[in-house]
Amino acid sequence: MEDIKDVKKRLAELKTQHRDLDDEINHLVESTPFDQLEVQRLKKRKLALKDQIMKLQSDLLPDIIA
Repeated sequence: MEDIKDVKKRLAELKTQHRDLDDEINHLVESTPFDQLEVQRLKKRKLALKDQIMKLQSDLLPDIIA
């Protein structure tokens, strides 16, 4: 596993990219007319980023034995 510091740095970068994509999507949707294919592409990319964020967050949590 990567160094915890590196994981946290990567996590922060991904969260920033995710937030930026959200802003970009909102801006596109507010414009009339908007490109539905572009919005779908951005949403798919945003979802992939969210998956990466969730994976890194789970890597940071210690395993809990129930």
